[in-house]
Amino acid sequence: MTIKIPPFKLVPEPLSPKAAELPKFKWVGKDPGGGEIDTRHKLGGSLTSCKPPPRRRSAQTVVPMTFYAQLDSIRDEFSLADCGLIFVFVCFDCFKTTSFIDSY
Repeated sequence: MTIKIPPFKLVPEPLSPKAAELPKFKWVGKDPGGGEIDTRHKLGGSLTSCKPPPRRRSAQTVVPMTFYAQLDSIRDEFSLADCGLIFVFVCFDCFKTTSFIDSY
């Protein structure tokens, strides 16, 4: 049985003057999965993705891995695969993790 984590919104906050000075995205709009680019960070809940996620299983165990978090692209300078997201999965039996990037 896969553990389902309740959703938590993550709001990035610049921790240095250099981070605060980064220019916003030149093009910001709604992505096909919903939400503004640069605001889709979260823990738990469901993946924000147009594509079905690949099935994740730990190499140590046979149980499916749990969706843990997604991290959004931040600013044009650090955009992930054309405004993509990083999806992180964890196995609560062996505590191994895996991740992948999805773009639209």
